[in-house]
Parts: sequence; C-alpha cells; structure tokens
Amino acid sequence: MRTLNVLYISGSVGLGHDTRDMAIANELRRVCKDVEIGWLASGSAKMLLEERGETLLEESDSYYDVNEAARSAAKGTSLNLFRYGKRAAKGWLHNIALFKKILSRYSFDLVVADEAYEISYYICKAKGGRRPVFVEIVDFIGFEPMSGRPAERLQLWVMNRVWSGTGKTHVPGYHTLFVGEPDDVPDERFGLLLPRKREYANLRCTFLGYVLGFEPEDYKNRDEIKNRLGYGKEPLVVCSSGGSPIGAELLRLCRSAYPLIRRRVPNLRMVLVCGPGISPEGIESGEGVTVKGFVPNLYEHFAASDIAVVQGGGSTTLELTALQRPFIYFPLEDHFEQQRLVPRGFCGTVRG
Repeated sequence: MRTLNVLYISGSVGLGHDTRDMAIANELRRVCKDVEIGWLASGSAKMLLEERGETLLEESDSYYDVNEAARSAAKGTSLNLFRYGKRAAKGWLHNIALFKKILSRYSFDLVVADEAYEISYYICKAKGGRRPVFVEIVDFIGFEPMSGRPAERLQLWVMNRVWSGTGKTHVPGYHTLFVGEPDDVPDERFGLLLPRKREYANLRCTFLGYVLGFEPEDYKNRDEIKNRLGYGKEPLVVCSSGGSPIGAELLRLCRSAYPLIRRRVPNLRMVLVCGPGISPEGIESGEGVTVKGFVPNLYEHFAASDIAVVQGGGSTTLELTALQRPFIYFPLEDHFEQQRLVPRGFCGTVRG
C-alpha cells in the first residue's frame, strides 16, 4: 500500500487549535496505518509540535507567526479583528508564497489546514496545476464587527461576501470540516443581502462534533489526578491566559485577588499559567501562588482544579465543560469569537 503523504498546517492564534490538531492527526494515524504527516507551523504551535516529537517542514522557520500580529494589535485586554487583520495582511501574503513553494518542492496527497484562511483563499482562487486534496478546519462561520466604525463594518462585509461566495463546493477536492454542531452556527446572515450562515454551513461543511485530545471519563477521580500532578488536598484554582500572547493583565488581576480570597479560604493554592506567549518573570509569585510558563496537557491541571479562571477561547472552555469543572470566563474585549460565539456555542451545547 502506498504511503499517504499529508501536510498539516496549524495556523491560528493561541494553542487551542494545536491541541485539537494533534487529536485529529492521531486519529488519522489510527485509521490509516501507512501515513506520513509533515507539519507547517510557527511560534507556539511549532514549539508544541516539536515537544511532542512531530516532524516539521524546514519551511516552518519562515512561516509567518500570526501571534505576532495579535500581539501588536492588542490593546490591554482587547483584540479587535479589524486591527489584527491589517497587521497580519503582509504575513498572509508571505504564507501564500511560501505554500506555493512547498507544493512545488514536495508531493502531498492531502493538505489539512486549521484556520489558515489565507491558504484556503489561495486554493479557491488558484488556476490550473496539480493540487492535492485540501481540507480546511474551522470552528466559526463568518466575521462579526465589534464596533460602529464604518470602515470596519465595510471591510468585514467585504470579507464575509468573499467567504460566503467563494464557491468552495465547485473546487475539486476541497472539503470543509466544522468543529462543533449545526446549532453552533448563528442562524443569521453574513451581512446585508448576503446568505445565511447556518444554511451555508449545512450545505458546505461536514460537522465533526467536539474534538478533545483526551477522554473525560479518565479524569473523574480528582484526588488521584491531584496526587499525580504533585498537588495536595488543599483547594486549587488554576488561572490561564490561554496560548496567545495576550492575557498578562488577567493573571496579574488573579494574583492581586489572591490575598482577598485567602481570607475566606486560608489554605487556597493558586496556579498562574502564562503559556508560551507571556514571560513568567513578569508575573509575581509568592506563598500559595505558583507561576508556570508553558504547561503540556493543561487540561489535566484543569481536571485537578476546584475552579478555573480563564481567558482562553473555544478549546479551553470546551475542555473545562467536558471535565465538568466550574470556571470563570473573561473573554477578550472586541474579539467577536470570544465575546459572542464561545458563550452561546461550545459551553451551552456541551452542557446540553
């Protein structure tokens, strides 16, 4: 049997997409025994994949890191898509050029791209030539403005017009997988005179349900998990900024609140998880407070917690909901996914 050669592009902000990408890749290996997967990723995603022994293309060293655009577009606890897009545009053009070189250098049977929208757009518009089967993975449909600024609303309307009219179903070998259920897609229009999002998704997407990299049933014994991870019997709160470079302010807020909470819970232990994008040196530790950088398998620490405080997006809240751990959620300001889609989507559907 001939080996199936796969290029997997993990191209989103944060780490939530990367953990689900690993789960999907491992399932692909289980189903197809003779498969080779090469990864194209950058920044924190590249670090995670290297830590797990995955094979990265050497082109990953020059693949544009969208986390840098997010870092420069962020203002405190705010990340506006319009600002982010303007800063990332040149990087997206670079990634398209790099992807074209990769296709000319390697022979892939399948390309899987998780929210690498610039690559998806190129595949839809490219003319002629041999192309591998292409699978895009998304967890939302369409963009939503978060301000009343006319320029932002007009630009996002144009982007939604492109999204809703790309004609993906007419591109040979193009498939879209949606992480979630049909109810996670708002039953509303992309914009004035544009199609409805849920109708579009039902026509063009295959719904995967929810993708987890672990079995929640394996994490029901909280005392055993605490002991394995080196925690004691004291109450535990885990605070996480997510995998993006934004979130230091939330961690500092949690740290400031610790003395107040400890007056009521004297033996409380707090763990502040900075992730790969925030330097632990910039967050104060202290008695009862531990500061960590990147934590592999963070969901295990969530499973051990009595409560979590998070700024993460869909993957973090999905993991906490599946683990049935209570959490306090601080979505990024001006970020339509975290402000609107995550609260009414992942959390409510999984609980239901």
